[in-house]
Amino acid sequence: MHISAKADYATRALLELACEPGRPLTCEAIASSQDIPFRFLKSVVGELRKAGLVRSQRGCEGGYWLGRPAGEITLLDIVRAVDGEVITLRGESLGGLDYPGPAAGLPALWRQVEASAVALLGGQSLTSLLPSGALGQSRADAA
Repeated sequence: MHISAKADYATRALLELACEPGRPLTCEAIASSQDIPFRFLKSVVGELRKAGLVRSQRGCEGGYWLGRPAGEITLLDIVRAVDGEVITLRGESLGGLDYPGPAAGLPALWRQVEASAVALLGGQSLTSLLPSGALGQSRADAA
């Protein structure tokens, strides 16, 4: 199994935003806080914006906010926003996978692995991943 850097960075960025729901954060601030390459994060945040998981505002008071409440954004939403399919085999969906002979049962096992991953990721919201009391706590308050 492979967890992409995009999915990891996207989740970490959204967790940063979940901790600061009252004010926008810049990509620079998120990248610095999470030690994520800025240019890569910028493209990941663009994909999150297209998926409606973040919203943005330009200008000196601008930055990024969560597009929905943290409790309504799951890891499954994030993975699908940046990677598409949860699990692929050689870059292809598992849906039409079919093997002959002795390997005929293997596609069903791969689909079961995918279903388990979907259930696990879909059951974890950003809120469930935050440390106790972190939701809405500003960095100044935490220091």
